Amino acid sequence: MSIIEEIAAKVDDWKGRDISIEQLSGGLTNTNYKILVDGKPYFARVPGASTELLAIDRANEYHNTVAAAQAGVAPQVLNYFPEHNVMVIEFLDGKTMSKDSLNEPGQPSRMAQSIKRLHAGPRFYSDFNMFRLTEYYLRLCRDRSIKTPDGYADRMPTVNEIEKAMSAKPLATVPCNNDLLAENYIDDGEQLWLIDYEYSGNNDPTFELGNTCQEMQFNDDQIREVCAAYFGEATPAMIARMKLNMIMSDVGWGLWAAIQANISTIEFDFWGWALERWGRAVEKMDGAEFGKWMGEVVK
Repeated sequence: MSIIEEIAAKVDDWKGRDISIEQLSGGLTNTNYKILVDGKPYFARVPGASTELLAIDRANEYHNTVAAAQAGVAPQVLNYFPEHNVMVIEFLDGKTMSKDSLNEPGQPSRMAQSIKRLHAGPRFYSDFNMFRLTEYYLRLCRDRSIKTPDGYADRMPTVNEIEKAMSAKPLATVPCNNDLLAENYIDDGEQLWLIDYEYSGNNDPTFELGNTCQEMQFNDDQIREVCAAYFGEATPAMIARMKLNMIMSDVGWGLWAAIQANISTIEFDFWGWALERWGRAVEKMDGAEFGKWMGEVVK
């Protein structure tokens, strides 16, 4: 019996009912399932192999998913099986978004509104810091001889300078998803729901905003739209924080992709993704505006 079949058999409310299990496409870390119980859909996800190496804390994920549901932006957790690190979650009836759909007019503001609602919700279980996660991933790559794109270690002094600048006038941390890829937005026609809390934690809100702008490859006008919808205005200081966090998004998640290229059994070009992300980060660190952003965040 597979793990997902074990889970389905353990849910008391489902005993004696007609159950069918369908594997869903997508997911870069885990295997996702739609479970039909007498025709009613539920969602469950089974963690992928060696995902503990990616610094995913499943107890943290469970706590924060419950908190995000209380904030009204995530589906309800119906059952939790810690022995398998599996949650059974309410199935959202909506459209899984894509980079293209979130680049349509008005969507940046909708994204900011959902993010703001999450950030106003209950505090999360633990904190998230991309600078510390980057250090952990880099150590892991060294210890396990995992290949990284050329020049990663050489750029760490610049990363340290970014952290120093961002720490000059720190923002209060808020509960963040920290991994808002396009596919982690679900549109039910009324609101954008935010799913997948594997990397969630209390964090600088401009990391959340910058990270999701980076995932969508938003242009400057769209970045300003997100900033204004979240903060009420797009100030140079907040735009600069978002821009620097866009760099950190690519720095950290680029290492994540390099590790996945080494450990994942999922069919995906993780190494190509690592190269793409690192190339963007280097381009921005070497860009003409980098110094201006560094100056704005310390004013």
